[in-house]
Amino acid sequence: MSHSRRDILKQGALFAFAGARLLTPAQARSAGVPHRIFTPDQVRTLESLGEALVPGSKKAGLAHFIDIQLSGPLANSLLMLKYLGINPPFAPFYQSGLAAAARHSDVPSLLQAMAKDAVPDWNGPPAPLFYFVLRNDAIDVVYGTPEGYQSLGVPYMAHIAPPSGWGA
Repeated sequence: MSHSRRDILKQGALFAFAGARLLTPAQARSAGVPHRIFTPDQVRTLESLGEALVPGSKKAGLAHFIDIQLSGPLANSLLMLKYLGINPPFAPFYQSGLAAAARHSDVPSLLQAMAKDAVPDWNGPPAPLFYFVLRNDAIDVVYGTPEGYQSLGVPYMAHIAPPSGWGA
């Protein structure tokens, strides 16, 4: 069965199985579901960057969200990278970006430099692209569900029609 990105985000579901249960990223994190792609060091770096970009992304299961998306079929991937025309596989993109980021200890300064493409000794995917992709993945995991919308005080709607048509 195929699900659209919107369907999966709307349900808050992630194809992380613990036994036969379908878990959200936060549930997978709480249950300690093992990562398939990322090492513990990569998870720490990813969670640190994600939390600085979008507070709450660590608890929402950002590392599990990306890890499970990377280990599943590309057709079912919800990662922002898929929609940017970047050729798969995507795991090396994240792994090399995390390795480059791990060499820097000051996360806020690193993120500012990444956004400006001014990271000294950056050896990964283009820093602004890595920043953009990681930020969007963090936003999806935190706010891409009905609960995320509710936390912002915004009613969730799967599609919001324009008031007078797109061309008017």
